[in-house]
Amino acid sequence: MNWTERRERFRAILAGDRCVHPGSVYDAISARIAEDLGFEVGMFSGSIGSMSVLGAPDLVVLTLTEFAAQAYRICRAGNLALLVDADHGYGNALNVRRTVEELETAGICAMSIEDTVLPRPYGSGGKPSLSSVEEGVGKMKAALSARQDKNLVIAGRTSALAIANLDETLKRAKAYEAAGVDAVFLAGGVTVEAVEAVVYDTLKALRDGVPPRDLKNIASPELMRQVTRADDYQQWTKDFLGGG
Repeated sequence: MNWTERRERFRAILAGDRCVHPGSVYDAISARIAEDLGFEVGMFSGSIGSMSVLGAPDLVVLTLTEFAAQAYRICRAGNLALLVDADHGYGNALNVRRTVEELETAGICAMSIEDTVLPRPYGSGGKPSLSSVEEGVGKMKAALSARQDKNLVIAGRTSALAIANLDETLKRAKAYEAAGVDAVFLAGGVTVEAVEAVVYDTLKALRDGVPPRDLKNIASPELMRQVTRADDYQQWTKDFLGGG
C-alpha cells in the first residue's frame, strides 16, 4: 500500500482553502462506503474505536494495539485518507512516540494528540482536567520526533474550550504551534452523551449536506448506553475510581 501518496493528498487538503467534512468510519466496510460516496477524508475516533472493537463507552479502556489494528483494517480497505484521534497518546511522551510508530505503520494520514488527563484518575469525580502546558508540549515534540514519513500530519488537540476558557485555549494552541505541530485541533465545549451510529444512509445524507440534527434513523442515547453497557461501566467507575 502506498501510504505516502494518500498522506500527500491529505496535506494538500489541509493546505487548501476549502472546508472539508470527514466521514466518520470505524471498519473496512464503512471506510469503503465513505470513499464510494466521495469523501476525501475519513475520521476514526477513540470513542468509535471503543464501541466498534469492544462494545464499550469512551473511557480509554481500548489499548493502543487494538486501536492501531483497527486503523490498519480501515486503511487497507481502500484509498481513503484517514485522520485518527489518538487520545492522549496512551500515556506519557514516551508512549506518544510508540503511538506514532504504530499508527504510522498502520497507514494513517494524520493523528491528533490531546492534552486531557486520561484515563480518568482515581478520585477525580468524573470531571475532566487538562495536563500542564509543558507536558502537552513535550508530547507534541515527542510525536514529531517519532514519525519517519514527514508527510504524516501531527495535530495538537486541546480540550481547553470545554474544560477551561478561551485564554487558556489560545495559550495552549500557540504553545503547540511553537512546538511544530502541523495543525491545531480545538475540541468544542459541548459534551456528547452518545456517538451517532454510522450507516450508509447517514454518511450519504452528510455528504449531501443534510445537517446532523436532521439525520434519520440515528440510535438514541438510551440505546447507545444499552449496547455499550454504559451503566455497568458507570458502576465500575464508582466502585474502583472513586466518585460518581
